[in-house]
Amino acid sequence: MSRMVDANGVKLAWREWGNGPIPVLFIHGNLASKDWIELSARWFPGDLRVIGVDWRGCGESEKPAPTAGYTNYTMQQHAEDMIAALDALGIERCHLATHSTGGIIAARMQLMQPERFGKVLSLDPVSPLGLRFDEGGLGVFKAMQASKEMTRAVMATAAASLFAAESMMPGNTPKFREGLGEAQKLFDRIIDQTFAVSEGIWLGTPTNLTLEAESGELAARMHELDHEHLVLWGELDGWIPAADVKRMAEEMPDCRLVKVPGVGHSMNLEAPALYAGYFGAFFGDEPLKVSSDSHG
Repeated sequence: MSRMVDANGVKLAWREWGNGPIPVLFIHGNLASKDWIELSARWFPGDLRVIGVDWRGCGESEKPAPTAGYTNYTMQQHAEDMIAALDALGIERCHLATHSTGGIIAARMQLMQPERFGKVLSLDPVSPLGLRFDEGGLGVFKAMQASKEMTRAVMATAAASLFAAESMMPGNTPKFREGLGEAQKLFDRIIDQTFAVSEGIWLGTPTNLTLEAESGELAARMHELDHEHLVLWGELDGWIPAADVKRMAEEMPDCRLVKVPGVGHSMNLEAPALYAGYFGAFFGDEPLKVSSDSHG
């Protein structure tokens, strides 16, 4: 069951799975919510306490009206919100698990308070390089905002292995593979959540990710992101360029890249048990060190 926490004057919805001594904050991606980790959570080790928080404008969180230029929906703002949520929840240190745009938000969090975080598990992350969206790319988000059918079709590409390959061809309606059960029900619920996000998410996220890419400020600081990182990239992912995650692994001091066959952008939806296996192996039985001199 979700609860609310105040972060920078905005009420954010949060939920936890497990009550073990090792806290992990899950930061979801754009157009998403904390629920994207739900199917995997049943397989998490018992020594974890996993907290998911909906961004402002997403899921069950409040949806402030966007300011000019979407300045209240920047990646830095989301990072500050997540840190404020941790403060309000009394979580002094934690590991980080991210998905998609959650990756660049976590990068900003690490630069703000490096001593506060341990390991980072990044699933198909938007890297510190940002992402560029031209007018055509922004047009896709505008079309999704106007049509739930379009939203479903585009979001299906974020979990491509859940759908019959022939149904994913241009002009077709995505159709689930047989026997998905809970994954299909969750995806349908996710579409309802996605279609209800704030305009600050629909257009603010691509606008601000483009600004991140154009500024290059965060990309130039990748060498400072020295927490232990494991980056999982699905080889069917059509959203995150392979070159971006490769560059993360090359430029960040302690970053390992694993390319996972058979899944796309969202292993947490497409292969939740597999994702839980990586999650548990990376975080389980790994208490956060007390010393603030070490990130481990």
